[in-house]
Amino acid sequence: MKFTAQQIADTLNGIVEGNPEISVDKLSKIEEGIEGSLSFLANKIYTPYIYTTEASIVIVNKDFTPEHKIKTTLIKVDDAYTSFATLLNFYNQVKMNKTGISQLAFISDSATYGENCYVGEFAFIGENVKLGKNVKIYPQAYIGDNTSIDDNTTVFQGVKIYSDTVIGKNCIFHAGVVLGADGFGFAPQADNNYQKVAQIGNVIIEDNVEVGANATIDRATLGSTIIKKGAKIDNLNQIGHNVVIGENTVMAALCGIAGSAKIGKNVMIGGQVGIVGHISIADNVKIAAQSGIISTVKKEGEILLGSPAFNASEYKKVYIHFKNLPKIMAKIDELEKKIKELEKK
Repeated sequence: MKFTAQQIADTLNGIVEGNPEISVDKLSKIEEGIEGSLSFLANKIYTPYIYTTEASIVIVNKDFTPEHKIKTTLIKVDDAYTSFATLLNFYNQVKMNKTGISQLAFISDSATYGENCYVGEFAFIGENVKLGKNVKIYPQAYIGDNTSIDDNTTVFQGVKIYSDTVIGKNCIFHAGVVLGADGFGFAPQADNNYQKVAQIGNVIIEDNVEVGANATIDRATLGSTIIKKGAKIDNLNQIGHNVVIGENTVMAALCGIAGSAKIGKNVMIGGQVGIVGHISIADNVKIAAQSGIISTVKKEGEILLGSPAFNASEYKKVYIHFKNLPKIMAKIDELEKKIKELEKK
């Protein structure tokens, strides 16, 4: 699809400087812009490219004033980065707007689905599944019995959703996600064997949640594992049974959260963080990458670092001494020798 500079400006409440009728049908980075493409300039580091880019249209902030002659058409907006993000989302919606049911998909007779749904090749939709409007189920996805998926949610290829899962609106699950596998529940026996504890709960995903590729969220032993609205979970994360993750909490890749941990809202968790089970973490806490959380965090907004983790500012002070430990030990050895010499005298 082609759009003119004026059409784009009208969408973004922007002002055109240049040819309002010039059109674009693709997006590009400003340094790689070609004729017929749309780009943006938000970071001053990239300003030199505005004078050399071949992009037909560039979105800029309203306070941008060229210092040299430019040949591209400008669209001036309040915030170039946000405006370009808006266009990217629109472009992606158009690109991903698949509809229709493939003849190679299996849909149980008891399943229901709303308007404009898409179910791709070799997808499986189980008994009593309920799909809302505009739900996208990509090829080779598995949707287990009694699962409900609300409007505008996308399930990409190869996702496996076990039975009884409840999913809200506007969610995205990337390839390889597994929702509702058994929690890690085993009862140790006197003979050092382990008896499996049946995991009969479910997973609840609220609205506007995004889960990255190959992440896993286990079903509860009893009750529900809950991911609250707005949470963003990166690739390759493991979330154990009965965990609760609060609203708008974000988690980078390769983290593990053990069973029954409760994470507050607006928490930021760096990559490779480990969190033990049966503890809680207060709202607005920030956890640095590779930290280990072994006890409840009660203070809201605290920044944690280290394994086991503690207050980041204290950790940095301690780490200075840790780096100097060989020098400190050498100094102690030297002092001990001097003390022994004095004792001899």
